[in-house]
Amino acid sequence: MALDPARDLPLPDTALDQLFTAARTRNAWTDRPVSDDLLRKLYELTKFGPTAANTTPARFVFITSQEAKARLAPLMSEANRAKTLQAPVNVIIGMDLAFAEKLPVLFPHAPGAKDWFADPAAARETAFRNSSLQGGYFLLAARALGLDAGPMSGFDAAGVKAGFFAGTAVEPNFIVNLGYGSDENLFPRSPRLAFEEAVTIL
Repeated sequence: MALDPARDLPLPDTALDQLFTAARTRNAWTDRPVSDDLLRKLYELTKFGPTAANTTPARFVFITSQEAKARLAPLMSEANRAKTLQAPVNVIIGMDLAFAEKLPVLFPHAPGAKDWFADPAAARETAFRNSSLQGGYFLLAARALGLDAGPMSGFDAAGVKAGFFAGTAVEPNFIVNLGYGSDENLFPRSPRLAFEEAVTIL
């Protein structure tokens, strides 16, 4: 079956701006709400990003209620607390260390795939790498849907584990504020490495 030639065409510059060049990490938020339907659509896009052996170890907790925000806010670093409370949605992106239990369904053509991750160290490394990868897909999917995102790593990981993943094999990886950002507290864009500094072609 021939591939659709349209799949080889690059996205227009306006789309690339929205995803990359004009997109910014937001530190302040408008009060425009984010619907549950949009959060569902966001996950439905994110889930199609590739992971090793289709492990898909990321687990997402969408925090929208004031009660849940009140539980999360004290666990954030001081620099992240106010913007976490202001954002319409906070997302805890976790990593399921027991992801291999789902491989008989997710990777059915390799019946022994679950056993590839019997070593806890290998399972943790795989869960961390691939949930981080899924987190990247999540940020791009959010931007593609017109949302702004503010990823954060400043939080009490043990507290988030106890408060939101107690009794499970899921541990927090990082947290994202989500919604429609404002320009308040928006830093100038930081420099990026030039091609020659970051890339080697062999």
